[in-house]
Amino acid sequence: MKIDLNADLGEGCGDDGALMPLISSANIACGFHAGDAQTMRESVRLALAHHVAIGAHPSFPDRENFGRTAMQLPPETVYAQTLYQAGALAAIARAEGGVMKHVKPHGMLYNQAAKEPLLADAIARAVKALDANLILVGLAGSELIRAGAHYGLATREEVFADRGYLADGSLVPRSEPGALIEDDDEAVARTLDMVLNGQVRSREGGFAKVNAQTVCLHGDGAHALAFARRLREAFEQRQIAINAG
Repeated sequence: MKIDLNADLGEGCGDDGALMPLISSANIACGFHAGDAQTMRESVRLALAHHVAIGAHPSFPDRENFGRTAMQLPPETVYAQTLYQAGALAAIARAEGGVMKHVKPHGMLYNQAAKEPLLADAIARAVKALDANLILVGLAGSELIRAGAHYGLATREEVFADRGYLADGSLVPRSEPGALIEDDDEAVARTLDMVLNGQVRSREGGFAKVNAQTVCLHGDGAHALAFARRLREAFEQRQIAINAG
């Protein structure tokens, strides 16, 4: 059995150099919520040095609130913005001798695309227009995964090691109680349940079904490195290989 382990990097709020050897895929900020051309290039070089899959992490244009502000933009605007951001990272990766492998939206763009078909469609169309061989990463069971499949893209369904879930399999909003799982033991146990059994205990107390193909580690946490090592150890003990596939 294998699992992809991904982290959002190039955001200026974590120890990317130490985290990179522990993951298999990197989602690199493309400037709209964090980062810039230089941090993108540095992150690409770091990923290549550690044989980590390179991915774009596009966002709503919202540096003031780290991409976490809800927005209602026209689908064609989101299409152009996604193409712009992912295309920039693809060009940097190519110039450094690498290849961009995937696209994973960030923050509120990710959360809204999980539920809004028109937004999901715009993102999936942009990814296909850029490169039909790219993998589209989205919340397991979400509209974004459905849109990617509609356009013939390879998709990768994502679960979160440190986030709370609602009964429908969506994430607990960050503004509500239970959004973050702060106990490491609980987070590891929940992640293993998602990967091995395809389920996660919801905030309401029941179980939501999830298809865990990639696990997100938040690299900006206070103890992200220690938790990443614990999670890797838990996978290795159960003979779960960490691989971008």
